[in-house]
Amino acid sequence: MNARAHARQYNPLTWLGIAAAAFLLVAPYVLPLIVDEFWVTVLTEMFIWGLFAASVNLLLGYTGLLSFGQAVYFGMGAYGVALGLDTLGLSFWSAFVFGIAIAFVTAAVTGFFAVRLTWHYFAIITVVFSLIFYFLAVGWKDLTGGDDGLPFALAPVLMWGEWELSLSDLTFQYYFMLVIVGGCFYLLYRVLESPLGRAIVAIRENDSRASLIGLSPYWIRYTSFVLAGVFAGVAGVLFALFSRYASAHYMFWTVSGEGVIWTIVGGVGTLFGPVLGAMFLIILREELSLYWEHYLLLVGVIVILAVTFAPGGIMGLLYKWIVPAASGPKVGREAEASEQPRKSLE
Repeated sequence: MNARAHARQYNPLTWLGIAAAAFLLVAPYVLPLIVDEFWVTVLTEMFIWGLFAASVNLLLGYTGLLSFGQAVYFGMGAYGVALGLDTLGLSFWSAFVFGIAIAFVTAAVTGFFAVRLTWHYFAIITVVFSLIFYFLAVGWKDLTGGDDGLPFALAPVLMWGEWELSLSDLTFQYYFMLVIVGGCFYLLYRVLESPLGRAIVAIRENDSRASLIGLSPYWIRYTSFVLAGVFAGVAGVLFALFSRYASAHYMFWTVSGEGVIWTIVGGVGTLFGPVLGAMFLIILREELSLYWEHYLLLVGVIVILAVTFAPGGIMGLLYKWIVPAASGPKVGREAEASEQPRKSLE
């Protein structure tokens, strides 16, 4: 057994992850015994926003590009599935694929121009794209519903004669979201472990040196950008199905900003850090909102403290507090969370 496999075998976070996965598999039945059943729905929403934050992290943590435009592809995915079901009369899976395809095409077109820029110029152009698509969605009221949004009725996920499975069943909805989000994270993991993933990190670290060994900074950034747009689009499709509603509000750049915050709090450049950041801040929001109407002020203070005193995010703290020094050197991308944060904007 090599050192990398040995370290993974005895890494307490591995067992913590297994325990978390086991809990998620039984959560719809266990959570109502501990807290209100409402939290099963909140946990379902956390999956979706965790996937959205992961799309932000693919650009920020692995590619070194700070994007405030991921909400565009999130919103396009949401509108795609809504229009597919409500206007085009598509079946559930046809509308599902249609929403992802709309997000993919949008990311492919905008990315062609956006990734020609880096540093703060890239961040600015993504804000511009977000504003353009937001105002288009608000202004095209006949198609999108404008400020009122676009509600729609759910179609059955599966049908067999009179028997059908639908997302109106909250337990089935939970497992449906868990499977789709889990599949996306597995795909993301495979991409990051592939030669493409290593090329993405190489471009982030030093694009000049990477180009000397034959890597194209533009096309690798473009591929990462489109992949991030697709993951954000899947999250948008799931959120529209979750809320039975698509709105231009979710295309505004501030929604992308929330994804950036979740990523930083959870751990930039780690696979599951963005999910932990999204879960932590959503739980914080839900709990504090019960006691004070200006709860966002407290959330903001907590975020500032987290960024100041835990720059590696939640994943960095887990490595610092849980992984014992005797387990040997850290391995994998998650180990990077315990180190000084990368200079992603350089």
